[in-house]
Amino acid sequence: MTPIERIHPPGQHKVAAPLSPAVRAGNMLWISGIPAYDAQGKLAVGDFTAQMNQVMANITGILKEAGADWSRVTKVNVFLTRREDFEEMNRIYAAHFPDGNYPARTTCIVYSLPRPNFLLEIECTAVL
Repeated sequence: MTPIERIHPPGQHKVAAPLSPAVRAGNMLWISGIPAYDAQGKLAVGDFTAQMNQVMANITGILKEAGADWSRVTKVNVFLTRREDFEEMNRIYAAHFPDGNYPARTTCIVYSLPRPNFLLEIECTAVL
């Protein structure tokens, strides 16, 4: 039987929701929808660029804790609450893939997210 490991990166805010930031089973890693909380539990409120950068930094930390980086990501789901943030999301996102080898991705504009100040959440899957 394949062991299952829950990944909780040190130095990242622990959300109150009943979830693990990431779960590894074999060589697969599933990263939960990640919001823009910093290590002190403060949300980058009102500024999409700050929230997007924080989300990407949080995911980078999770990948590092699992022994991976963005090159190992195979699928990304992006949830935005405002259509007008799509281009800025793409600009910041693309910078994490300088070689242009992007994973599969779905981007959805959603009515709302679990907290009223969340402007986005990103979840992804990686192969380790």
